[in-house]
Amino acid sequence: MSERSVLHGDADLDRQASGDGRGSSNGQSATLSYDGRTTELPVIRGSEGEPAIDIGRLRAETGLITMDRGYMNTGSCLSAITFLDGERGILRYRGYPIEQLAEKSSFLEVAYLLTYGELPTRAQLEAWTSDVTHHTLIHEEMRRFFDSFPYDAHPMAVLASATVGLSTFYQDSHDPFDPAAVELTIQRLIAKLPTLAAWSFKKAIGQPYVYPRNDLDYAANLLHMMFAVPAEPYEVHPDVAKALDLLLILHADHEQNCSTSTVRLVGSSQVNLYASISAGISALWGPLHGGANEAVIRTLERIAADGGNVQKYIDKAKDPNHEFKLPGFGHRVYKNFDPRATIIKTAADRVLAATGADDQLYEIARQLEEVALHDEYFVKRKLYPNVDFYSGLIYRAIGFPKNMFTNCFAIGRLPGWIAQWKEMIGSADTKIGRPRQIYTGATARDYVPLEAR
Repeated sequence: MSERSVLHGDADLDRQASGDGRGSSNGQSATLSYDGRTTELPVIRGSEGEPAIDIGRLRAETGLITMDRGYMNTGSCLSAITFLDGERGILRYRGYPIEQLAEKSSFLEVAYLLTYGELPTRAQLEAWTSDVTHHTLIHEEMRRFFDSFPYDAHPMAVLASATVGLSTFYQDSHDPFDPAAVELTIQRLIAKLPTLAAWSFKKAIGQPYVYPRNDLDYAANLLHMMFAVPAEPYEVHPDVAKALDLLLILHADHEQNCSTSTVRLVGSSQVNLYASISAGISALWGPLHGGANEAVIRTLERIAADGGNVQKYIDKAKDPNHEFKLPGFGHRVYKNFDPRATIIKTAADRVLAATGADDQLYEIARQLEEVALHDEYFVKRKLYPNVDFYSGLIYRAIGFPKNMFTNCFAIGRLPGWIAQWKEMIGSADTKIGRPRQIYTGATARDYVPLEAR
């Protein structure tokens, strides 16, 4: 397949290429030659100049489909939410650099930005914060829901189940095409997910559920519900709350990753938003996605238990015949550095100082980072520390157990999932997701009676 410039006079072709108006064809096309026939496929470009070949008519015109395992080269949508340039280490929400948002914004402000497309005015932010804050309680009958789980249920399983369970209590807001219902569901989800996450943790450790406090900000309220007990007062450390808020901002969206694509795919069936978000939570649970920061801590603990011999594990990671892998290094998309890791690294020292947490694992992590930044093996392969490498250390210092890391990740990613779902459901170009396949099974054969087998 080769690209060439062609001037098309077909207005319908140009409209198809431009989709919802955020991509443009600019008269370019790619020519596919196969079996003696040639087909022109429009090339569209995003607002940052990234090109894509629109293969929407490929099968109809040629009988061919594309094979792309893991969808590494397949664009599934046009989106105005998040721009990510892995080569240059750029991440922007709605055009705003993640560095500026991390320094100057709050999580609820970023949630508003992702959901509605623009930074809120002071009045809008106050109204948004008030609406979210006053939906933090969950229906009292949901206590029985949590009580029904076994004590050792993983908090992510509980969170995914409880999230879709919300749909049974709020059947007034299921219609994805009712703006008022969608608005109410968005507020409920952002408000209640910290409560669900905290209660899933309390269930796991056998402590009483703690109700939300509307006098606390978003991150402080989550910490209070997680760690407070009825027997004594609990004071949220402001530096810890600030670090948690930062983590939520850095996790808020990340383009078309596994869980976000899942939310879009499930949502394309026009199911209610609760079900779509629950599906995203389940996808995030996987160790290759949101569970990666838990794997980092397990590896650091393993090294510490083995005497802290960092070089031993570096050698294992470099040995092609050894099964050991170092989690938290490199990234599927970022090829030079993860901008979120650069930001979050500075927060780790503050949290450790504020909590007085044991820094043995952090010291091992610093040694591993030093190797990754200077060892030729890691530098050549661009295996630098990513956001998962640092986020687990901060969650651990705050006091979250390993099996709660991904719950916190889900709370942070929620606004991105909502924004992506909202964009998908509101696009005239959306069709129910239905990937193709290449069949490799048996060809046609006759049924054999049981007695003849």
